[in-house]
Amino acid sequence: MKRYGHGLVPGRFHPPHAGHHHLVRTARDRCERLTVLVRGSSTEPLPLEDRVDWMREIHPDVLVVGGEEYTGPEQVDAVFTSEPYGDELGRRLGAETVHVDRVPPLSDTAVREDPAAFWDFLEPPVRAALTRRVVVLGAESTGATTLALALADHYRRRGGVWARTRYVPDHARAYRALEPAELRSADFPVIAQHQAELEEEAARDGSPVLFCDTDAFAATIRHERYLGTTSRATGEIAALGRQHLWLLTDHRGVPAADDGPRGGEHLRPWMTARLLAQLAHTGRRTAVLTGPHEERLATAVAAVDALLAEGPHLTEEPR
Repeated sequence: MKRYGHGLVPGRFHPPHAGHHHLVRTARDRCERLTVLVRGSSTEPLPLEDRVDWMREIHPDVLVVGGEEYTGPEQVDAVFTSEPYGDELGRRLGAETVHVDRVPPLSDTAVREDPAAFWDFLEPPVRAALTRRVVVLGAESTGATTLALALADHYRRRGGVWARTRYVPDHARAYRALEPAELRSADFPVIAQHQAELEEEAARDGSPVLFCDTDAFAATIRHERYLGTTSRATGEIAALGRQHLWLLTDHRGVPAADDGPRGGEHLRPWMTARLLAQLAHTGRRTAVLTGPHEERLATAVAAVDALLAEGPHLTEEPR
């Protein structure tokens, strides 16, 4: 089989899937050096910068660059492609065109229209970006943890790829044994950052939906609740979050547990109101859950199903 000095694999990789990776690995095995050109712009549904980062993570042994045209200094000896436009690009670059059958024979359009149907053909960083992330949050003793666990179980029961639905626990629970006076402002960004890392890890190998028992946004409200001030550092972490839906568990109708110095029925209405106000102020998509557990679960499932039905909005054709 003929080998080449410098090969080029062009493509939009919107999103990258197993068929693309087969093409890249085939080209890599036949070239001394390989460049992957991720074509497109930052205004597409999946920004160019993200696609470049994903391809670099998935293919660390090749050079990955972004742009519409190859402008590198090195002569291209062969263009590897599964698309008809490869012939014209090869002619422009004075390179041989090598056609590679796509294995598996995936349709880019089909993957964009329904990523969940092709979930197993996507690599972890791509799955993390496309996962719909749902946060369950509320004041103390409002059943947020119970509901988040129930939601994860509900979607696992759907089977198939959904059987891998993950639940991210509340990392802050480790701090709740502390007295309020022992909490420091510096603790909250640490809590928020670790919570975000746990979420990202779970999104990489779960199903198309992820349930989180709190998030960095909730940590900003907890900072107000316990220390009486806002935390800029925690807020900056929250602003980087990639969540899509917040389910707020109302305190009404749920008995308050005896939570020592952290408890207090008089604080739960404040917490609920503050969470709701800030969710609205920051434009976060929210559903408020009221009534008994069964009613809350049904409301939550309806909100999540509506989110999933909308999909990650990839069907706009890249320009």
